[in-house]
Amino acid sequence: MANQKRFIAGAVCPRCAEMDRVRTWEQNGMRYRDCVSCDFFEQLPIEDEAPPELDTRIGQSQAAPASPQDDLQPVRILDPGPSNR
Repeated sequence: MANQKRFIAGAVCPRCAEMDRVRTWEQNGMRYRDCVSCDFFEQLPIEDEAPPELDTRIGQSQAAPASPQDDLQPVRILDPGPSNR
C-alpha cells in the first residue's frame, strides 16, 4: 500500500516560492516533502520526541489559579469640586 501524500495548506516552496504546491508523506521512519511545481525535495528523520509546546495564552500550563485577594487594590476617588463652566 502506498503512503498517502498530503498537501500542506499555505506552505510556500523554499525553491520556487509557489504557495500550496508542497506535499508531505512519511515512509520507513522518514518524513518527506516535495514540490509539484519544481524539483524541490527534502527528507527529514521523524523525531520520537515531540517538540516542546509553545507557551501561549491558550496553551499555558494549568497552574493553581490566583486567589481573588491577590488582585485587589484600593481605589481612591477624588472629588473634583465645583466645575467652572
